[in-house]
Amino acid sequence: MILKSHANIVDADGFYADLLAAHRGLSEAESHALNARLVLVLANHIGDAGVLAQALTLAREGS
Repeated sequence: MILKSHANIVDADGFYADLLAAHRGLSEAESHALNARLVLVLANHIGDAGVLAQALTLAREGS
């Protein structure tokens, strides 16, 4: 399976607003912990080690 790196969220602005709302009122440490949990939840949902490796590379490159 190949990582989808193009825009693929139907309502990207809505998701971004939800993401910001989830962080509202959290301390910096709590916000980092939320991000870490979200990454693990989504990684579990994806489940494909190859796709996850591609995602790590893409994220590290800043794309």
